Amino acid sequence: MNKKFLVFLSSRKSWALPYIIFSAIFVVIPLLLIVVYAFTDDNGALTLENFEKFFHHHEAVNTFVYSIGIAIITTLFCLLLGYPAAWILSNSKLNRSKTMVVLFILPMWVNILVRTLATVALFDFLSVPLGEGALIFGMVYNFIPFMIYPIYNTLQKMDQSYIEAAQDLGANPMQVFLKAVLPLSMPGVMSGIMMVFMPTISTFAIAELLTMNNIKLFGTTIQENINNSMWNYGAALSLIMLLLIAATSLFSTEDKDNSNEGGGLW
Repeated sequence: MNKKFLVFLSSRKSWALPYIIFSAIFVVIPLLLIVVYAFTDDNGALTLENFEKFFHHHEAVNTFVYSIGIAIITTLFCLLLGYPAAWILSNSKLNRSKTMVVLFILPMWVNILVRTLATVALFDFLSVPLGEGALIFGMVYNFIPFMIYPIYNTLQKMDQSYIEAAQDLGANPMQVFLKAVLPLSMPGVMSGIMMVFMPTISTFAIAELLTMNNIKLFGTTIQENINNSMWNYGAALSLIMLLLIAATSLFSTEDKDNSNEGGGLW
């Protein structure tokens, strides 16, 4: 037995064991608990009452829809600001372009709550009222690095021969961008959208700090129910949010598969 165990430890399959244990404890088991709590009541009996309560609770539904809207707006702003920044960085002929990338990513090294508190202090210093505008600003500020880096990474690794071929065929700079650069950069764009949209729709601390708790997002609703020991209803809300994120991820994967099947830029 000991000899077989040593052989197992020496095999490459054993290297995955720590990751399997970690995933089981911190990913699989919590997700299973969410599912169990979502479909049970306080007495442990199976029920759909938690989901019925959500769909009959207009405030919760409105908060859910509003959170999706805020996440979409934040993602669009991050894309509109992040794509040009990533394109400029990837086309920079300066040897210091990597340093500039680090400067863009540097805020990610600071805790998100510290960055948000600094944003609150900045608005207070400028006498700018906190509210929806401050919320969107704070969301974009916190998550735009997640949009810039995937796009930059894709653009930097792009085969320049496609661009040269388009230029040789007489394409102007706008046509080169629309026909060559943009389609080839879509994997990075989709990754950036997912990396911004998913945490934005589930966050609550940023909304509480930048709106003085006057604007409630869906993550705040989940937090309040969990803090009030309403585990079953809170788990149902969490499962609804997870299903939305999973559906968005599947949609993103299908888009990538369809783009790969095209076989060309045109």
